[in-house]
Formats: sequence, structure tokens, C-alpha cells
Amino acid sequence: KLKTSKEGVILVPQPSNDSKDPLNLPLWRRDLITAILCLWSVIASTLSPLIAANTLTLTLYFRRPFNEIALLTGYHVLGVGIAGFIFVPSARVWGKRHLYLLGTLIIIISSIWGGASNHNFKSLMAARFFQGVGLAPFEALVNASVGDLYFVHERGKRMALTNLSLFGGAFFTPVIVGKLTASIGWQWSFYFIAIFGALLFPLVVLLVPETAYRRDDSLNTDTYINDKRDSYESGHELKSKLPNDSVEHSGSAIDGDAAQTIPKQPLITREGLMPFNGRKTDESFGKLLLRPFPLFFHPGILMMMLIQGMMIGWTVLIGIVLAAIMLGPPLFFDEVKTGYMYTGAFIGALLGFLLAGVLSDSSAKWMTRLNKGIYEPEFRLILVIPQLIFG
Repeated sequence: KLKTSKEGVILVPQPSNDSKDPLNLPLWRRDLITAILCLWSVIASTLSPLIAANTLTLTLYFRRPFNEIALLTGYHVLGVGIAGFIFVPSARVWGKRHLYLLGTLIIIISSIWGGASNHNFKSLMAARFFQGVGLAPFEALVNASVGDLYFVHERGKRMALTNLSLFGGAFFTPVIVGKLTASIGWQWSFYFIAIFGALLFPLVVLLVPETAYRRDDSLNTDTYINDKRDSYESGHELKSKLPNDSVEHSGSAIDGDAAQTIPKQPLITREGLMPFNGRKTDESFGKLLLRPFPLFFHPGILMMMLIQGMMIGWTVLIGIVLAAIMLGPPLFFDEVKTGYMYTGAFIGALLGFLLAGVLSDSSAKWMTRLNKGIYEPEFRLILVIPQLIFG
């Protein structure tokens, strides 16, 4: 029987009867995992614009031209790109937990390294590169973890929260760093990252288990492909092929009989503490490493890549360009005033989060009810309208 939510929405994907399935965790537990990942996303997102408000300070400190100081951000982004290219297939094969742990450790170590670089410019540049490597798992995989933890009709506001953590944190960073640099020095912007990272590290170790789960393909109704027919089985197609009594409208994500047979998972388990707990796919790492290249030619994927790339690229680019504009004539802003220029972008990120949070899941549920309880991915396209108007 197909399992449904309390609202009568057919659950996509369908949860298994295994207690280790993340979809069977209580909602508060799944939200706790997401909250910890969002906190780390805020920390990680500060790394790209970390020196945006400090450009003039670093130019004078190292006695180097502006374009060389800009390379500190350039090599950081290079680290994100290289690491992300490797980490994503690694997450697909072995799961995401080991990458969150690795990224956390790299960020802590490289931040201490960066703060201790002092007048060694090449050392600081290397530290910035490895900060980018540490950032990559959180920038590339947190939204994927939301997909692991939630049914499609629950993902909207969580996706909005994770995106706010990544982009809102990036815009708010220069506001703080500019004042911080003027008060106690630019090195402490690196040291505080290490301090907060060290405080959050135990939470990742203890409370963020592996979110990837290998369930039967027939249960992955959001991605399931029937090999015999070579066609996509959407929720609507599934319901149309099943008799009415095979769709179970239960009051919870799991029907009563199954819920009684699924034992509750303890908050902390020995298996949950392990960085690896088996392969998540039979596909080879090399094949997955090369898979993105043919996807470049798919119009829909290419468009999404350009949109996401523009948002991330703009966030980084504005940090470099804004400093050059504001620090010179005719404004002659110092690092504090330059940092304050990001306040508007941060407020915009908050408003975007509120708009997406209010509309994403509620609009999808409303359209699902109109569609007789069947959720379709196209219901999310309504959120493109505000982006088209304000973007």
C-alpha cells in the first residue's frame, strides 16, 4: 500500500520498514540534523567573503597590489570547485557523513593556519585554498541531505532555510568582519571561525548521522525508473495503476501496522558515529566523477546550473568589486563602512527566505490538493515568478 501524510498526500519517496531509513526518523530528529547542518552552513558561508571588507587593510598589511589580494578569494573559490567535483561523487558512493566530518576539520585547521600566517602572503593564500576545500561539502551537499531526510512536500521551507544559511550568512559576514578588523585585527576573523567550528564539531560527530540511505528502487518514487518500460514513474502514474484500496491514507507517514514493527532508533548509536556505513550505489566512483559532463548539454540542468552559479558567483564577485569601488575615490570608505554596505543584501536574503518559506510548501500542498492528493515537481515552478520579478 502507498503510504500518505496526514493531509492525504502520497509520500514521495515511499519510506521503507527499516528503522535506519532517515525518512522513518521523527520529524524533530530530522529537523535537528538540518538545524546543525544549517549552523555549519552559516559558518562555512562566511569563508568566501571573509576578506571582502578587509581588502584595503590587507593591501597595506602585505604591501601588495589590489589584484594580488583578490587572488586570496580566487584561490579559495578554486578550492571549492576542485573539492566539490570530487566530493559529490564520493557522497554518492559512500554517503555524506564522512565529508561533513572532513570538511569540518579542514575548516578548523585552515582557519587557525590563516590567522597565524601573519605577513606570509603565500601561507595565507594556501590557507584560503584549503578553506575552500572545507567549504565544499556544505555548499554542495546540505541541500542533498534535505532531500535524503524529507518527503518532497516537506522540503520547500527546509530548502529555503539551508539557502538562507549559505547566502544570508555570506552577505552578513562583511558587516561583522569590517568592525571586527577595525577593533582587534583581521587575524581574528579567521580565529573566530576556528573557535565556532570547534564548538560545533561535537554536534556534527554525535548528532548528524549518515543521511544517505539505500532503499529499494521501487520506493524511490521521486527518481524511480522502470527498466522494463524505460519510463519515469511519477506519483500520478503510480496511483493510476493501483486500485483505490492500495493507497493508504494513514494519519502518519507510516501506517499503523508498520509503525509497530519498526523499532525506534536511539539518538546516538555506534553505527551512527562511524564515518562510513557501506556503499550507497553499485556505480563506480570514476563513472560518477565523469557523469556531470554530458549533463551540461541538458537544457534544464544547464539552466539550473547557470542560475545557481550566477548566485554563488555574484556573491563572491561583489565582495571583490565592492571593496574596490567603496575604498577609493570619491567615497573613501574604511573597512567598517564597506562592511555595512552588505546590510541591504542580508535584509534581501531574509525577505527572500520568508517569501519562499511561506509559499514553497503551502503552495505545493494547495496545488497537490487540487490534483487529488498527487504531488508533482512542477508545483515548485510557481516560486520562479517572484525570482523573475525581483531578480
